[in-house]
Amino acid sequence: MKPRTVPTTPATLGARTAVLASTALLAPTALLALTAALVLTVRHDGYFTDGTGLFLRYAACWALFALALLALRKVHAAHVVPLLLAGALAVAMTGLVAPPRTSTDSYRYAWDGRVQSAGISPYDHAPQDPGPARLRDPWLFPTGAACAGPDRAPIPGGGPVPHCTRINRPAVHTIYPPVAEAYFLAVDQLSPQGARHKPLQIGAGLLSLGVTGTLLLILRRRCRDPRRAACWAWCPAVPIEAVNNAHVDVLGVLLTVMGLGLVARRGLRHRAAGGLALGAAVATKLMPAVVLPGALSGVRRVRDAAAVLVPVAAFVLLTYLPYVLLSHDSVLGYLGGYVDEEGYDDPSAGSRYALLRLLLPDSWAFPVLLAAMAGVSLYVMRRGDPGRPWSGALLVTGWAFVLLTPGYSWYALLLIALVALDGRWEWLGIALAGAAVYLLAPVVGHRPALSVIAYGAAVLVIVAVGAVRRRRGTCERGATAPVHDRVRNS
Repeated sequence: MKPRTVPTTPATLGARTAVLASTALLAPTALLALTAALVLTVRHDGYFTDGTGLFLRYAACWALFALALLALRKVHAAHVVPLLLAGALAVAMTGLVAPPRTSTDSYRYAWDGRVQSAGISPYDHAPQDPGPARLRDPWLFPTGAACAGPDRAPIPGGGPVPHCTRINRPAVHTIYPPVAEAYFLAVDQLSPQGARHKPLQIGAGLLSLGVTGTLLLILRRRCRDPRRAACWAWCPAVPIEAVNNAHVDVLGVLLTVMGLGLVARRGLRHRAAGGLALGAAVATKLMPAVVLPGALSGVRRVRDAAAVLVPVAAFVLLTYLPYVLLSHDSVLGYLGGYVDEEGYDDPSAGSRYALLRLLLPDSWAFPVLLAAMAGVSLYVMRRGDPGRPWSGALLVTGWAFVLLTPGYSWYALLLIALVALDGRWEWLGIALAGAAVYLLAPVVGHRPALSVIAYGAAVLVIVAVGAVRRRRGTCERGATAPVHDRVRNS
């Protein structure tokens, strides 16, 4: 029987045109709403006074982000990349409308760059040390009434007039690896006098756009849907954490994406180049080391693994070497103290390992973490697809977040970029969980319980969506099987 056809009339043609027009406008409208909501969120200085209100604004941005992603699926293929790039620029620029709101890390970056420009190793002095006191800029080291802000740390020895700094932990040495320090130096050298925090924000904004461009290039080379890149380009975490707070993690993300894109190409030369990029990422922020098992996905030969790992190790060691030779103190800085402070070595001291501690004694958390991560890493290296190293990297990175339950929302920038490469959007819930813990912990006051709720909800979404994906994949394989196979299996 022939399918029934509806005759085309001016009325039906006009109705179809109206539907297509409304569908085409949905994505730009959602993007404009997201941009406006981000501006209001970034301008709301409520981290110390209105944590709940700030999180609600952030959650609204995520809801609009989800709507924009859904609407993008209806956009004609020819218009996807221009709309995605325009949205990436608009979203990134919202991070520039205010000073850093929820983190003071960029002030340390500015100080490290200032110190290096004066020929001093950033690893030799803490900000409050008297040695480099002549380098203190008034905007970083205010005095008098300006020290009344909640994000100011007192500087001892100031006399009757209060002296303070915007830099957090001013009594400890810097923790950042050498590529990050080189970036801070470059920004300081290129910054005009009196620019304050803006050059770091602008630099981070350009890096975030660089990540978007690199994602699009890799997806195009792999013949994948460019819409995936919107998971990074339009994500609210990018303008807030990468641009407004200017976290150097965005540089590590860019280098990681470049490295995985190179590793995915055939040949030892490309794998070695990818290893160099991944080594630069590790030497920017140590966290990108977690993607190395993914970079070794499906590797069977020792020389293929060495082609990646040897450049990684060589790059990290060689970039540390000049600072080792020029510094009088340890180039590891406050790394050991940070591990202690965050409770990574003592699970009972903080909110790390929250989901593991819900099921296991505190003393078991760290050994179980090591065993679980070793198992996931081995699985990825043995069963992973060497043409899609980001898929294995997402699996290892995602489970590291689930088991460690970190409390800093900007750590998830790496995870968001991996989601954009791989397409498994359900892992974005981990980024939202980290933001909930970071913004609501000062309000709730019981961070372990908050971590359990936030990360637990994210895990439930991951498991549920993963089950649907597997079921749908099984159904599709069954539907496309030869007829005699389906009859025999019925």
